[in-house]
Amino acid sequence: MFDPTIFENLKVALENQVYDLDNIERKIIITNRVDQIDLSILAREFSVQFTLVSSRDVTAEIVLMASLDELAGEILELPGTNLGCSLLLRFYKQVQNFPIQCKIIEQNLNDIWEDDVELSQTLSFLFNQEEPSYLDTIEVKFTRKINEEHMGDIEDFLEHVLETLEELHSI
Repeated sequence: MFDPTIFENLKVALENQVYDLDNIERKIIITNRVDQIDLSILAREFSVQFTLVSSRDVTAEIVLMASLDELAGEILELPGTNLGCSLLLRFYKQVQNFPIQCKIIEQNLNDIWEDDVELSQTLSFLFNQEEPSYLDTIEVKFTRKINEEHMGDIEDFLEHVLETLEELHSI
């Protein structure tokens, strides 16, 4: 009998709640979904991108990842292994006054996400653009692995993602 992995169980639970926010609650619009197996390193990755219905200028992306070590440790039932998945959030926002806006973004996201995250911002721009604007790719990387014990936290997690989208829209 097939026993789904931690990755599969988390992916289905996360995907269901995100799609409920789109189809039932109509708070978000899903703009992209990726479910990949990297055969060169035997890793899994699931991501879903979405915007708020009320403001589409900021995009959120939730990325769930499992490496070969996590998948093999679970399937082979290796003792003493820290099994789970990695979780990463990305937000995409256009900024004009990046020295000020990026500092505000950092402060506000640290207030929302508090502990156990690594926050980074990467700026890019199009050459010869008439009005200079920068794409700020904001990454919120969770330092702890997640597993099925965290399924009950998905609803609160998604509320924080929505709060972050609203906050980024207001900056």
